[in-house]
Formats: sequence, C-alpha cells, structure tokens
Amino acid sequence: MVDTRDGKYSVGGVLMDRPFKIRRLGHFGINAIKMDEALRFYHSLLGFKIVDVRNPFPESRQIPDEFKPFGNLSGYFFRYSHDHHAFVLYNHPYRGATDNRDRWRKNITVNQITWQVGTLAEVVNGHHWLTEKGCNMAKAGRDMPGSNWHTYLMDPDWFQNELYYGIEQIGWNGHSKPWDMHHREFSKVAPLPQISEYQEVNDALKSGSQFTSGYRDTEPLEEKYDVDGVLLGRPFKITKVGPVRLFCENIAASLAFYRDMLGFIVTEEADFEGDPIYFLRNNTEHHSLALYPVRLREKLSCRDDSLLFSFAVRLANYGQLKAAVSFFRDEHGCKIREDIPQVLYSGIDYTVFVEDPDGHLIQLYAYMEQIGWDGKPRPTSQRRQVTPGDWPETIEPASDAFMGEPFLGPLG
Repeated sequence: MVDTRDGKYSVGGVLMDRPFKIRRLGHFGINAIKMDEALRFYHSLLGFKIVDVRNPFPESRQIPDEFKPFGNLSGYFFRYSHDHHAFVLYNHPYRGATDNRDRWRKNITVNQITWQVGTLAEVVNGHHWLTEKGCNMAKAGRDMPGSNWHTYLMDPDWFQNELYYGIEQIGWNGHSKPWDMHHREFSKVAPLPQISEYQEVNDALKSGSQFTSGYRDTEPLEEKYDVDGVLLGRPFKITKVGPVRLFCENIAASLAFYRDMLGFIVTEEADFEGDPIYFLRNNTEHHSLALYPVRLREKLSCRDDSLLFSFAVRLANYGQLKAAVSFFRDEHGCKIREDIPQVLYSGIDYTVFVEDPDGHLIQLYAYMEQIGWDGKPRPTSQRRQVTPGDWPETIEPASDAFMGEPFLGPLG
C-alpha cells in the first residue's frame, strides 16, 4: 500500500481517500432464537435459496447437553441470485455460547453486514489501513463456504462489518462448490498475489473433485404463481438486498465510523420528532445504510432487545410488491406493518415491513431513488407521497424507475 499523492491511495489507478472503495451491500446475516420458524420464514416465505448448511454437530448424539435447549444449531447460507450467499442465518444463543467474546453482544442480533469491494488488493490494503487507523479488527482471511476474501471489523455498537472480494458464483445447475474445495480457507490476511479461481478449479479437477457433489436447494413450495410469465413458489422475486437500518447508542460515533473509516457518502440527513437520521450510500442508490438514535426504538414499537431496526429486500416491481403484501398477510398470517412514517425511509415510496418469527422487521420495496453525477438527492417536495395501506392497481413511473443495479439471470 503506497501513498501516491497528498495522502491519497491508488484504487485501480484512481486516487481515493482510502485504499478501497465499497461498491454495494453484498450480504447480511441475522441471528435467530426461533431457528426452525426463522428458517421457514426466510426459505419458504421470503424465497431465499439455501446454498450451503454448516452443521457443527452432524449427528444429534454429539450435541453437548448445554447446547440442546438452543434448538437447531446449523448455520444456513442463502442466495437470491448467483452470489453464493446474500443472507446468512445463525442461532443467536449458540453463537453467544461459542463465539469469541469480542465478537458477540446479546443486543446485536446481526451476525454480519458485508460490503463488497472491487479487488483482493483492496481487501488486504484496506485491512492494513483500517488497522493503522485503530479500528476494532476482528479477523481476516478467506471464508468457506463462499470463497470470499475478507477482513472483519466492529462498529461502535458492535455490529460486525465485513469487506470482501471474490465470492463464489452459483451456476445454472444450482450446485455450490464441493466441500473438498474448501481447503483454501485462510485464517490470516492473505499474502499477495494469490492463484486465480480458474487455477483453483483446474487443481480440483485434477484431484478428482465431483463438481455436482455440492449443495443444491429444493424448492419448498408449489410453483403455482404466475410471476410475470414464470411459475414460482411465491408471487414475487427478490432482486436485491438492502438497505440496512441500525439503531445506534451514539449516532455521532456510528456516523463517523461509516463515513470516515468505511467511506460511505451521506446522501441526506432527516429529522424525526427532533432526532437526526442519516442516510448513507456507496453507489447510486439513495442509501444502503441508515442510522437512527436508539431512543427511537420505543417510539417505533420495534423489538426492544435488538439494535437492528430493519433489513430490506427489493422485489422486481411494484406489482410483485403489491402481491407480496397479500401473500404474507392474508395467505400466511404474518404481521405486516404499514405505520412507519415515510421520512424514516427517504428515497423509497411504496413499502411494507414484515415481522419475522423473532420480531425482526424485514422491509419489502420495489423502487429506490437513484443519485446522479452531481451527488444530489431528489428534493422532498418532488418525491411521491404515499398513504400507508393504499395500494393503487398501477402507479406512474418516477424519472429513475427501474434504474440502478439490475437483476441478472432468470427469476427462478
């Protein structure tokens, strides 16, 4: 890592304030207490596909007595597209009993917030830079399953953030990498350079690895819904993850961490009943992260033992979003919240929040405002104002409708 000019760093030949640039939210994880119910919610109802399962005790007789009350102890990796995982589900009490004390807090029911950078060099150089800046680094190396090179660090509230590069891609046959290809897991910062993914695959072929021995998901619901011409098990399709909304004990410290250390851009600051809210981005979306003072948690009737406000997923379009409301509320009896004021999710218009079995809020939406070359958000007066619970059959397009990161590949 070399200072190239006036304290700037070359990131692919572009001078930046830090030796990495976050491109997007890559994946996110929740720790659950009601594991079996949560698994059904995220797999069957929300439609994430299981891509790998990490079972610490493959045989039930091996489970120590102190862990048996926790229920299902497996960790689940889910995808919605070709990235190996976009969502991870772990058992919160079990993680509390087994994780390093420096990485777990009872009121942090998020197991990771993971941000994608562009190259392996950015991960490694970023790790050294963040360490030099005095950040609370947790671990570094390469994860398996997923194959992503990473560095982990804790924010002021103990949310675990990950910077990563090079996650495994799932192909047309739906199989994840064979377990015998996981030998290139690293528990320390990677020395550079590393062999390519192409060479890793060649080496695996030579060793006789069976490429269809990896995990392949089974659709849990009947594919009976006509979703814009494709039959699926639910009347919608996830096409993006995020934004993430966090309650903060010290919002000024959290803002400084994400803005000054990780390089997020503050898109907009709002006020809700005298409290500041910050919307931050790292690409063209209005925000991929929003920060709220923890005292708003009670006002908003959110779960009182967690600092997670909500995790959002984007659906393919407004029609699918409208159908999802009926699917969750009317067909499956999930609690739907439409009472959260629009100022708390600026840049999004039509939306709902669905409660998962542990009371986490999962926000569903189909449109997010996009930020152009001048970096300015749309004036509030020009935004579509919505009435919660009012779902028109169709809506007029915004100037940036269907803009931003597109979904690649088939719906199912």
